[in-house]
Amino acid sequence: MRALTFISARMPMLVATASLLLLVGLPLLFVLLQVIFPELTRGSLAQAFSPLWKNLADPELIELTGNSIKLGVSVVVVSALIAVPLGVVRALTKLPGAALWDVLLLVPFMIPPYIAALAWVMTLQTNGFNEQLLGFSGDDLVFSFSGIVLVMAFNIFPVIYFAVSRTLGAVGGRFAAVAQVCGANPWTAFWKITLPLSLPGLAAGLLLAFALSIEEFGTPATLGAAIGFEVLVTGIHRRFSDWPLDMPGAAVLSLILVLLALLAFWLQHWLINRRSYVSLTGKPTPFEKVELGVWRWPVLAFFTLVCFLAVGVPLLAVLATATTDTLSGGLQWNNFSTRHFAALFANQDGALAALITSISLATVTALVTGILGALVAYLVVRSNFKGKSWLDFLSLLPNTLPAIVVAVGLILAWNQTFWPVNVYNTSLMLLLAYSCLLLPYPVRYTSASLRQLGENLEAAARVSGAGFTRSFIHILLPLLAPSLLVAMLMVFAIASRELVASLMVTPAGMQTVSTFVFGQFEQGSPGVGMAMSLVAILTTTLLLTGLTVFSRKKLPDA
Repeated sequence: MRALTFISARMPMLVATASLLLLVGLPLLFVLLQVIFPELTRGSLAQAFSPLWKNLADPELIELTGNSIKLGVSVVVVSALIAVPLGVVRALTKLPGAALWDVLLLVPFMIPPYIAALAWVMTLQTNGFNEQLLGFSGDDLVFSFSGIVLVMAFNIFPVIYFAVSRTLGAVGGRFAAVAQVCGANPWTAFWKITLPLSLPGLAAGLLLAFALSIEEFGTPATLGAAIGFEVLVTGIHRRFSDWPLDMPGAAVLSLILVLLALLAFWLQHWLINRRSYVSLTGKPTPFEKVELGVWRWPVLAFFTLVCFLAVGVPLLAVLATATTDTLSGGLQWNNFSTRHFAALFANQDGALAALITSISLATVTALVTGILGALVAYLVVRSNFKGKSWLDFLSLLPNTLPAIVVAVGLILAWNQTFWPVNVYNTSLMLLLAYSCLLLPYPVRYTSASLRQLGENLEAAARVSGAGFTRSFIHILLPLLAPSLLVAMLMVFAIASRELVASLMVTPAGMQTVSTFVFGQFEQGSPGVGMAMSLVAILTTTLLLTGLTVFSRKKLPDA
């Protein structure tokens, strides 16, 4: 009886730990094992470390790593040049339509990067939309390193914009105003007071942008392939898609990519913690924002230009491609057609099946990550067991893992003969990949809500004889439901359009929305692909809009 009670009390911790080890620990472990033991897939431990030394001496590794760093740094610089001025103006001045600009600058998040890249190709290529409307093409720009950087920057800069604007908004102008009273001019007060206080938010935005840049697959694969520019992510994909497969080589490149991502997050942590940025009260205070005056119209023109390039051009290109009968017919009224949407809903090339597969997998992923995320968050925030810091680390580790590394790890882990069940080459691989990558969302949202809830109700339930399961389901879960639901909707939105893991682990004969769109372009049928993209973007936009409205109405203020 005592043993049963002990097992029952420890069961949540055991379930959470086992699930995290399966989802996060196992793929990483097999990447490391493959790096050390190249013959592991053949059941042998011979020639240990040989692929590591061989790949480290390969000039291609240096080239791919250098290209990834060069691309990541370039994207961060261009994104910062766009986002920092916008964020500073948004936070410190009386910007007309400020809330509307925030909504518009959220849209790039809803456009999958590979679709944005394809949209820019349709716009700037020879005989593209730009040449039809303005008389010149942009082949030299879009198919160049600068083009890759610009396309990625237009997709990633909102990360820095929101980090800067929200951080500066919290810091406010109170300290800068004090400096001006003491004799500093406005620029000196900004550079020496406001900007240093905003460094944590700015560093977080810049390093997150770098991490997103080096793990992005769609844009380098779409634009880089045309000019022979390859990075670590595309190199990993090539080793898994070209025959003969080079699993040890892919594992070594994956390890390098993980180390780069971890280095970025360590650098962010070091920058933030080497100095103290604590204000006296620790709370943001209202402050009088600056009037734009004569700068009003140039500022609005800059916001409009950025929104047009980041949001307008990709969406218009997607809409134009999806609604024209043939690309060669151009932008003519008599070339307008809905046949691509008709083909989509007639299940041409398995379009409807791909849509249903994505929606089904995204739904199950949201449920799995929601349940596991709530359990992990409870154990991390409420329990006192010694291993909870490792549980927290494992649950948030996917934030630093590129999707392609997770996919490589899953392939290496489950392509073994000793497992009692066959997971490899089934839809369960996709579920494992999505769950691993998106688990941090429910954990973060639920942990934040739990820290806002007192423990009195749970204590009262325990006094009344309720066990863990009963008090969790009947007391905590209803209180956590709003934030947990928001996190699950976020997981659904991202999982329904995920590309790189889908390309790597989708079983033969199955398609998702992203692999369908990617395949349509490779087969020369961009119309149906863009029709699918439009449906996916609209669905995601509606979901995230509903999520925003719901969270503002239901969630407690942080």
